Amino acid sequence: MIPLTQRAGGEILARRGAEPVTVATFLAEAMALAARLPARGPVINLCAERYLALVGFAAALIAGHTTLLSADRSARRVQELVASHGATAIIGDNPDATWPLPCVVPDGARADAGPVPAIAGDHLAAIAFTSGSTGLPVAHAKPWGSLVRHAEAAAHRFGLRHADGPSATILATVPAQHMYGFETTIMLPLHSAAAVYCGANFYPTDIAEALALVPGRRMLVTTPLQIRGQLEAGVALPTLEAVISATAPLASDLAAQAERAWDTRVLEIYGATEAGSLASRRTLDGEAWLPYDGIAVAIEDGAAIVDVPGLPHRVPLADALEALPEGRFRLVGRRSDVVKLAGKRASLAGLNRILCEIEGVRDGVFMAPDDIEADPGARLSAFVVAPGHSPEQIIAALRQRVESAFLPRPMLMVPALPRDALGKLSRRALAALREGSA
Repeated sequence: MIPLTQRAGGEILARRGAEPVTVATFLAEAMALAARLPARGPVINLCAERYLALVGFAAALIAGHTTLLSADRSARRVQELVASHGATAIIGDNPDATWPLPCVVPDGARADAGPVPAIAGDHLAAIAFTSGSTGLPVAHAKPWGSLVRHAEAAAHRFGLRHADGPSATILATVPAQHMYGFETTIMLPLHSAAAVYCGANFYPTDIAEALALVPGRRMLVTTPLQIRGQLEAGVALPTLEAVISATAPLASDLAAQAERAWDTRVLEIYGATEAGSLASRRTLDGEAWLPYDGIAVAIEDGAAIVDVPGLPHRVPLADALEALPEGRFRLVGRRSDVVKLAGKRASLAGLNRILCEIEGVRDGVFMAPDDIEADPGARLSAFVVAPGHSPEQIIAALRQRVESAFLPRPMLMVPALPRDALGKLSRRALAALREGSA
């Protein structure tokens, strides 16, 4: 059995704006909420407010349930989870929303003090889902023991243990229901010495104001898209011990800008929904990733496989990795990212990078059709945000660097791409955008 948390009752677990929340208060609220949950699960955690998401996850664990993690709060996605996983209730903080399931709203009620709940290491604590960027979301089981081991390894890597000095506060711009946000803002506060900030921080000014409320060591957990937006806004930030980025590769020039502007270190986490966070690096130190303690990365027959503590079997990765000395590795790219047309090969990520480097292009993405392997006449399409520019101008610029077989047909000029809170694009959202532009 593994305790829900091993922290002392008086430690600060979260900060709701300027108000600190102790471990004891959190446990009392989680136990009270657990008593209100249905007798059987699983439950869907849709709380937008990070502290309530944390209380909801803990309550589900105490009640013996599995939490379905979905950053998509649409009624359609909820209905899909009911059909696919038999969800019985929602834990949510929007009592006015209409859901196909009963919604249990955390109300701040507190149970009497008692022993810290303990959970079996093999209990299925959560089910996380891929973003759908390469198709439909895929479910991945997260045993409690594996989640705890990941949190402990991350706390060690980023200096968030009790032995590492004064407590740090994590402020994140990513949702708690995405695996990256879940590990850094739900699991780390439970199994490190860090607190998590739980207030509004959507706009660049929000982030600056929130950081100013936080005493002591501060860490910003975010994405490349949000780093760029923060820099472009030109809003000064209080002293940061580190910026941690994930969900997409971070360009070294962007990391350098952030380090200069905020006088800090910019670090990256490499991970996958199926395996969790696996490795980290400082972007400006080069391409090599260092696995977390206890995680072993192997490359067999050209495929990367990881051994993750707490998971019952080794996990194959969708990315192609290159082994480096001392257990490190280099990310080559996504294996499914390579497309073949007219006897030639190209990487979609590489094409996207070329597209976005064209002067005047604010955002853009290539998309391969589902039948590209079977249809000899299949062609790539592209969505481009480039105000004041025509498709012909963008095609002409692409032609300078891209083989003609990979030039997009069609190219759709759009006002914005349907990126989610993490900056990711799902095939479903792009397909809907294409239909709407037809």
